Amino acid sequence: MKANEDLIIKQKKFYETKKKNLPTKLWFFVRNGLLNKVRKNIGVQNDIYALHKKWCGDLSGKKVLDLGCFEGNALSIYLAQSAKEYIAIDLSESAILKLNIRLENIPQARAIAVDFLSSQFVENDFDLIYAYGVLHHFKDTDGLVTRLKEKLKPEGMVISYDPLQTSIPIKILRNLYRPFQSDRAWEWPFTKKVYFHYKRSFNIVEKRAVLGKSKWLFLLNLLPLSTKRKEKIGKNWHYQDWQKSQISDKYMFKCMHLTMLLANRV
Repeated sequence: MKANEDLIIKQKKFYETKKKNLPTKLWFFVRNGLLNKVRKNIGVQNDIYALHKKWCGDLSGKKVLDLGCFEGNALSIYLAQSAKEYIAIDLSESAILKLNIRLENIPQARAIAVDFLSSQFVENDFDLIYAYGVLHHFKDTDGLVTRLKEKLKPEGMVISYDPLQTSIPIKILRNLYRPFQSDRAWEWPFTKKVYFHYKRSFNIVEKRAVLGKSKWLFLLNLLPLSTKRKEKIGKNWHYQDWQKSQISDKYMFKCMHLTMLLANRV
């Protein structure tokens, strides 16, 4: 218990201060700079958010948990405005303060600074848990799955989006970087074992993975091709990733990020 409390304190401090060492800054530059540019240019980001909205369906009668929301993700305000009841949680008190300001004019919405696994978080019976870039922060997959199922209604759903560590090149890069990573204690990209744990625990209604073949677009950018030509190739690669990962776990494991619509299995 003490070790877990210490870890939570470290997490809170990290996200409050955003203090990163040099290797972590470099990785963030690659992930949030170069890769974000690729995701945006070939339509990955738009496709993910559009898919998540589709998966949410009609929220007018639903209770929604925005898990690990920080100051609010791309869909936070949409979820808050659309749901019957919206609760957002995050460890960062300063981030939750900022989100609550954004939620001021939405009476059915509120944000709380609390640990999802803590007994202090007493809300339950959620129709939907939206977990964008969150589930991979928990090392204990079994404990997390149990908690998710406790908080969901029997027919409740989870929408997740997390990094994969199943592509060999990415796994090698992450293993080289991990010993120097500031946030290594709570960064656990999905392995095959973790994915199959979720598959056993929930019904995977639908899944898509991105940045499989299309992750190599940054190398394509080094070739003397027109911007239009590179973008066309990148979009085609993304389309292949998007379609093939839906039906093939083997292909999905070649990708960098996975999103899933999970239905509670009672």
